[in-house]
Amino acid sequence: MRRKMLYALIIVVLGVAAALAYPVVKIKMSASVIHPEPRFIPASSEQALYGHVHALSVVIGSRSLREVEKIRQAEQYIRTFLEKQEIPFELQGYDYEGNRYNNIVVTLEGGTRREETIVIGAHYDTTFGTPGADDNASAVAVLLELCRALKDYRPERTLRLIFFVLEEPPAFMTPAMGSYVYAMKARDRGENIVGMIGLEMVGYFNEAAGSQAFPVPGLHWLFPDRGNFIGVVGNVPSRELTLAVAESMKAGSELPVEHLVALPFIPGIGLSDHGSFWKMGFRAVMVTDTAFYRNPNYHGEKDTIETLRFDKMSQLVRGMVHAVEYLTKGKG
Repeated sequence: MRRKMLYALIIVVLGVAAALAYPVVKIKMSASVIHPEPRFIPASSEQALYGHVHALSVVIGSRSLREVEKIRQAEQYIRTFLEKQEIPFELQGYDYEGNRYNNIVVTLEGGTRREETIVIGAHYDTTFGTPGADDNASAVAVLLELCRALKDYRPERTLRLIFFVLEEPPAFMTPAMGSYVYAMKARDRGENIVGMIGLEMVGYFNEAAGSQAFPVPGLHWLFPDRGNFIGVVGNVPSRELTLAVAESMKAGSELPVEHLVALPFIPGIGLSDHGSFWKMGFRAVMVTDTAFYRNPNYHGEKDTIETLRFDKMSQLVRGMVHAVEYLTKGKG
């Protein structure tokens, strides 16, 4: 009897593992979508977004812990852009494995509710060997354009726009992550972060039926099976923030937006910078194209600029501006 129960348990475990692994394998084995180079109108946000991604993923390329100089080049690109836009910033530096790394922090001081903080962040490093166009130059580009769009904005709550270093392995899910360093120090100094938005892979879209997979069987009944939307993912303590971000983004752009308040057992929900803020007890959400549940080029050499949709990313910038305005007025 005991042996039968063990066999049954093994079968159940293998079945669950297969069900969870299937969507990732399915997407990884699908063909990548290649888009023609955009035809820009002068000074359009599409042109600016393309320029940022080109600089990071084509000119610099792979920018991992094994290529410290490439990480520094990416940092310098961000700093130079901010300086040219006359946007003040601070560096939050820390040491890891004998090298100095910096988070880049842009702060817009709040007015009547300045003691409350909204954080928006994106990491600028990659895994080794990938150009990292979607992961995560796409999000850095969106954050840079948010900085440009909001530089003269006067929020009620304090707004911090942060470019995080060292999100990828081997720092991933360790205290060496730039977002972990910031969130931990924010908690220790008593910063009242009322909401954080992590931008993680926001440029890959696929209009084909069946191009969107999900971490748990059955979710395809609740969400579109075409990878043509942006996702907002939060945990249960962040449920109100999740809905506020999703609805304000919908109101501010034409980009389809779906949201999910996820339980801890759902795979992948905390695998980015927002997870660092969850660990410190802050409300946080991830804005994403769903990464390996859609993009077959995830962490690979084919994660290139030609696979991104800059028209969609431009719409995301508009939606994010609206979300920022909503949240920094003390709502959500």
